[in-house]
Amino acid sequence: MTHDTIAAIATAPGQGGVSIVRLSGGEAEKILMHLFRPAKRGLTSLTSHLLTYGHVMDGEEVIDECMAVIMRAPRSYTREDVAEFQLHGGAFTPQRVLGCCLNAGARLAEPGEFTRRAFLNGRLDLSEAEAVMSLIAARGEQAHRAAMRQLQGGASSFIRQAADELYTIAAGIAACVDYPEEITEEEATEGLSSKLKTLADRLDAACSERSARLLAQGLQVVLCGRPNVGKSSLLNALLGEDRAIVTPIPGTTRDVVTGDMLLGGCQIHLTDTAGLRDTDDPVERLGVARSGKAMAEADVVLVVLDHASPLTEADKTLLQEQNRDNTMVIVNKTDLPPVWDASEIAALCPKGKVLTLAAALPETLQPLKEELRRRATVSDQLALTQPRHMDAARRAAGYLRQAAATVDAGLPVDLTTVDITAAQCALGEITGDQVDEKLLDAVFSQFCVGK
Repeated sequence: MTHDTIAAIATAPGQGGVSIVRLSGGEAEKILMHLFRPAKRGLTSLTSHLLTYGHVMDGEEVIDECMAVIMRAPRSYTREDVAEFQLHGGAFTPQRVLGCCLNAGARLAEPGEFTRRAFLNGRLDLSEAEAVMSLIAARGEQAHRAAMRQLQGGASSFIRQAADELYTIAAGIAACVDYPEEITEEEATEGLSSKLKTLADRLDAACSERSARLLAQGLQVVLCGRPNVGKSSLLNALLGEDRAIVTPIPGTTRDVVTGDMLLGGCQIHLTDTAGLRDTDDPVERLGVARSGKAMAEADVVLVVLDHASPLTEADKTLLQEQNRDNTMVIVNKTDLPPVWDASEIAALCPKGKVLTLAAALPETLQPLKEELRRRATVSDQLALTQPRHMDAARRAAGYLRQAAATVDAGLPVDLTTVDITAAQCALGEITGDQVDEKLLDAVFSQFCVGK
């Protein structure tokens, strides 16, 4: 199947200026020229990597006015012959052209099959191939930068450097086993445990599940508090739109209301929750229960207080319950006369960061935005940002520590080779040096068709 010619629509469905139908494989150029009629008469062959104007045909019927291009191997995305029709966007035309390609001998591509061929043909390693999908899915500048670092070999470079160190260690052990009269076991094990542990520590340090999740999902921020403290007004002010309904009637928000924003290229996911109070209304009680679940799963909890009305026992209880490092206490409505001192919060929620603002005054929101951006920022030095990569790196680190324990126990050095080999295989899963069809199927099934 990797030697036939595949075809797919490479652009998102719906109306747009351009739709692209892409082919890859040995018959790509033949199918292109079968369907394409260049505007320049007598033109029987296209120059590689040069767009040519003409019409795409179904027999003698003109389907569309278009541009066509052939990118001959190996100078293409898949390192095979790749052909494209650049059509007018819409629902019908690209599907019609794709059907003509299939009738002419192409096969419909599977999800991610173009990138899978790029990997199999050596243009990308597996981590770089995965970066393609991360780049497509990026919803902010920070996620885009991380995907580009991976696409340009950031993860591969880190893993290959670790693998090279491991191969050097393995070679030293092999030399001791094969030539015991020249290299004693004492010489082979000198400093070996320390090297294995240092490498394991470096692999663990490169993994940050929180950072990876921030890149993929954004910072999860939940606004909570009793009714009418201004949660919905604050949500609307941060988003710059009327997402949540705002009224002076307690219990207006009965379910979670969400919205997304970008701060300094970082994605922030905001959730407004139902006002926390005891109620006999079954709908409102369900909303309060959902509020508790959202707070438990949040990266940041914004406890919103009303500075213009007295602190209640419910406020104090909530502050004590949310006395965590991920809590920010928002003293709202500072544009109105205050009735309590913000210094009271320190005793109730000493771990929470306190910010004062007025949702009605946009200029007062800047400190909150800066703090959210700071908490959503991921270090550009993070080497591994994919859950699959982190899992493999941690398994490798575990094997290395087992090998170090073997050395520390004074056991024969050749017993470490099993764990060292397992660590090498785990690292090879990241770059694709050690893969099977099941792993490739799992990776590329997440891709969209046409990429």
